[in-house]
Amino acid sequence: MKGYTPPPRMSISNEPAPITRNITITEGISVKDLAEKLGIRAKDVIARLVVRGVFATINQTLDAELATEMARFFGADTEVITFEEQAAKETTEATESSEEGAETVPRPPVVTIMGHVDHGKTTLLDSIRSTNVAGGEAGGITQHIGAYKVSITDTASPAYGREIVFLDTPGHEAFTRMRARGAKATDIVVLVTAADDGVMPQTIEAIDHAHAAEVPIIVAVNKIDKPGALPERVKKQLADRGLMPEAWGGKTVFVDVSAKQKTNLNLLMEMICLTADLQELKATPGRAASGVVLEAKLDRGRGPVGTILVQNGTLHAGDNFVVGNVYGKVRAMFDDRGKPLKEAPPSTPVEIIGLEGLPQAGDQFVVVTDREKARDISEYREQKAREATLAKSSRVSLEGLAEQLKTAGMKELNVILKADVQGSVEVLGDLLGRLSNDKVRLKLLRSGIGAITETDVLLASASNAIIIGFNVRPERKAQELADQEKVDIRLHSIIYELQDEIKRAMTGLLEPTIKETYQGRADVLETFRIPKVGTIAGCRVNDGLIKRDSEVRLLRDNVVVFKGKVGSLRRFKDDASEVRSGMECGISISNYGDIKAGDVIEAFVTERIAAEAIK
Repeated sequence: MKGYTPPPRMSISNEPAPITRNITITEGISVKDLAEKLGIRAKDVIARLVVRGVFATINQTLDAELATEMARFFGADTEVITFEEQAAKETTEATESSEEGAETVPRPPVVTIMGHVDHGKTTLLDSIRSTNVAGGEAGGITQHIGAYKVSITDTASPAYGREIVFLDTPGHEAFTRMRARGAKATDIVVLVTAADDGVMPQTIEAIDHAHAAEVPIIVAVNKIDKPGALPERVKKQLADRGLMPEAWGGKTVFVDVSAKQKTNLNLLMEMICLTADLQELKATPGRAASGVVLEAKLDRGRGPVGTILVQNGTLHAGDNFVVGNVYGKVRAMFDDRGKPLKEAPPSTPVEIIGLEGLPQAGDQFVVVTDREKARDISEYREQKAREATLAKSSRVSLEGLAEQLKTAGMKELNVILKADVQGSVEVLGDLLGRLSNDKVRLKLLRSGIGAITETDVLLASASNAIIIGFNVRPERKAQELADQEKVDIRLHSIIYELQDEIKRAMTGLLEPTIKETYQGRADVLETFRIPKVGTIAGCRVNDGLIKRDSEVRLLRDNVVVFKGKVGSLRRFKDDASEVRSGMECGISISNYGDIKAGDVIEAFVTERIAAEAIK
């Protein structure tokens, strides 16, 4: 158009501004939020991203590296913190600004019960709760983390009316990760040791976890009512491990208890409250809730369900939250006995419904006000997790290629694993990884929570895998499809049995070892040709014996010229089952006639021995 002068094009300086300030950014910050923090227009950030080769919208999230680079260009140094840290910081600031919300009050202690398998942890907790959990456990062992809140009802007790939260962690060695998680969420560890058994491997492991988490230990010496119980021996063994009893001048509280007879349980609870008082455990009920995921599972009727321990603040029904790379809204909340709750104060274990996916056990739980922000952060984390998985599976290095070539001759057992809760999936995945060795590699194709589905069966059929169900069953259609496709489904509820089953499956994959046992040797003195029979060798047995069912080698000048089986074995005109050293006999070799005087016939037997996969 005549006389029209186009506006000047926006020019962007390629020179970064000098660093003049410091800003704090969270992971997955959006372009809009970054621009606000930098105090510039969002379109300037977008223009700079275009120059960098990244085409972004105003609401797009940036990873920490790119956001830091952008901030540096516009003259700001960055400190990157996690979304949880940012939320906690904002909550603390908001709480401090409101007078009533900032009030801190004492909170119930969170106690983890630890110890060796079958030392009576769950029975002790049953006696305290006056319920029966152990009766419902598979094989009498705990396979998940249970969380329970207990009130002290003994009016004679100095701790009457106080509450204690108990976490019951499994004692079997495969659940190391679960126990480690239990220790991280806890204030006090009660170490249960059987008076008739003493200090065992998992007892030592539990002590290490408690020391690593820097939490005080109270020792409950259980089963003191049993004949052969030696509480003093247990004290000596633990004193050698650094847990010196108070009675001996140390700092560790020891309580002799009997879970079955309910002996000294009140004394144990008093000691827990006393230890908690020394720690001055406090929380702020008026702030937004934060906590940790103890367990997560997929419920058929209710969808993803998470067991959360509220550590600070109060959780209300209807709260929006982020937990790991999952977000959601608390649609319903239940306590440890299945009673619905409207709100959960600090140190309360609750089961919540309303998760959009399954979190990992151990993830941090944070209540947020902005649902959109919660969704953005969970999507960003999900994308990052997917990228990390893809990078891990697709990257090929020379070392990896060498490893592939080295393992080309290995047998591979493909496994699809389904369990009832997230913690079991993690633990069993670890266990399967540890069972792999230089002969058989276990490959976990898929692991998940919930019933075994048709998709699992189809994947197993296509990849020649076995399906392992831990505390879950196959759907009816999946079972029919498995029968049709000849897919092996193994269902278990006890970890020891599952471990043995896998070992047996691995052993079956290996070729059996052929073991050869030498029997004897005979020198050929003369040969005879008999019509319709063939060549018979007249021999003298020099060593061992020759049997009618033996396998033989024919040696000529110490070189094997033929390997076969004994055709017939005779002493004079009679058939013989065996001929011993020093005797003479006639031997014919099946399907072979080129025997000469001076040859040596060596007899042996071969056995097929099943290979040992797990040493």
